[in-house]
Amino acid sequence: METVYIYLTDPRFEGFEEFRHGETRFVFEHLDAGGPRRLLDGPIWAFVDWVMDDLSGLEMCRRLRADERTRDAHVTMVLERDDKEDRRRALAAGADDYMVGQPERNAVLDRVLAVQARRGHCNLTQTLQAGQLAIDLAALQARWGAVAVQLRPNEFRLLRFFAENPNRVLTRLELIEGLGKLEPPIDERTVDVWIGRLRRALKAAGAGNPLRTVRSLGYVLDA
Repeated sequence: METVYIYLTDPRFEGFEEFRHGETRFVFEHLDAGGPRRLLDGPIWAFVDWVMDDLSGLEMCRRLRADERTRDAHVTMVLERDDKEDRRRALAAGADDYMVGQPERNAVLDRVLAVQARRGHCNLTQTLQAGQLAIDLAALQARWGAVAVQLRPNEFRLLRFFAENPNRVLTRLELIEGLGKLEPPIDERTVDVWIGRLRRALKAAGAGNPLRTVRSLGYVLDA
């Protein structure tokens, strides 16, 4: 089943239940200035308020376009008023379209479904690059230089999450959350098992040990 991620800067949507339509599930997530905090393995939609708590919607839109994970997302700017100049600035910042007034859940779903019907689906970035590591998202394959890294599905998703957050220390909880494994809850030490398997796969491909342990904090991929 395909998952479509709907991110909204309006915190009211954070607790909304997912919606299922045929073989597709639509998941609502809150979006703040830090950007998405989980692995994104499906089409992404972002509804960005013109005015946010800690930055402008225009800056948020620019950040989404600059982030490799979200640069291909469908971005809708949520305007406070129907102003020609605001519309122009929103589109210039990278928004795909705009809407006026705070949207309700059904209005958001209607818009997403309508646009999906017209254009099929949003294309994900096809390749992630972090130093010598290259991840082909379409082929679900990782390479270190010219050598394929042999990974099981969970380790592939873990490596992808590290590649989306290179040179950043990720705690065990952030890794669990990023891989969508909070429900049901699992022991944080399970992450150490995942890391061990991933390190062995990388070493077998000639990568050495690019995953560094930061004592009492977590792990980081040194790109």
